[in-house]
Amino acid sequence: MLTPESERATSIVNEPVSSVVNRQRARLTQLLYAPMQRIGILASQLARDGSLDRSFRSDLDILVGESLATLPFAKYLYVLNRNGIQISSSMSREGLITGHYGRDRSERPYMKEALSIASALDLHRETCYQQWPYLDDGTQAVDFLLCDAYISANALRPSMTATYFLRDRQGSIAGFLGADFALRELPPIESIYRDTRRTRTFSLDPLPDQIRSASRLDREMDTVISVLEELMMCRGVYHVKLHFSSSQTVVWQLDDPYRYHIFSVSDLLDADSCLAYPNRSYPEEAIIPEDQIRTILDRLKALRNSKSPVYLRSCSINIFNGMVGLSFSSEGSSYMPYENFLKTDPPM
Repeated sequence: MLTPESERATSIVNEPVSSVVNRQRARLTQLLYAPMQRIGILASQLARDGSLDRSFRSDLDILVGESLATLPFAKYLYVLNRNGIQISSSMSREGLITGHYGRDRSERPYMKEALSIASALDLHRETCYQQWPYLDDGTQAVDFLLCDAYISANALRPSMTATYFLRDRQGSIAGFLGADFALRELPPIESIYRDTRRTRTFSLDPLPDQIRSASRLDREMDTVISVLEELMMCRGVYHVKLHFSSSQTVVWQLDDPYRYHIFSVSDLLDADSCLAYPNRSYPEEAIIPEDQIRTILDRLKALRNSKSPVYLRSCSINIFNGMVGLSFSSEGSSYMPYENFLKTDPPM
């Protein structure tokens, strides 16, 4: 029996996952732009007579402290200078985090994206004006950027950052207002994509007996684990099967339980893919506890990377029957309760 949340009507759409993701991103832009603009204008007023720097910390801390509650679903709110260095504390739901002051965020995915656009705007301000997204009323969300989703450095969860470009009196970019969001806490969507019926190709080149070749899935497994954990814990995916050699993953989802969906490794490396599925609470009927999902995935990774000549070729997890499936290069396959899988000796 599904939970009431899972029983809620959800439309099934026949379109690529990228189209569903783009629609969800447009919806989030519509939701976040006005409050980000209001806070950004207040922060920009401090830069009217010069570039933002650390001397503004006290005023900026007051601003982010008073503003977080006005920004729906945000986990953190902060201000950075033109170089991506944090010049305020971070405001969280628990209060100010002063330890974030002075943090260099310039190498984080969202700031690389914002800094790249800022550099282009400095050189070609008029020609780049059209890059801002449009709202439902036809106006542009000027100076607003909703970055691509990424895996957070601390929680290792799919996250998203919205930035608002702060300008001085001359209209030059003086800094950025940043707001972080956990994808699992964003408002629920009411549609789910249906995988299109297309051929998925992969290499059929034979491999020497008992010699594995590292696939792209193997090389990017840490990111894949974070995305799969999000899908299983918060997006209604209840069965996952990983094929390591072909770098393909097959998932079954509560809102469309009769059809499996095929993810390439490129899909799983794009954390935005999580937006293609509605938010769903972890099912009460699941046998596998939600806090064991990452443990199981990490152990599957270790098993795949073991030095044994008999190596893992594919694996599966089903949260409702509590089973982990394993298929090895020796043609041997097994299914076992997740508790037994976690009690086995760690692979070497």
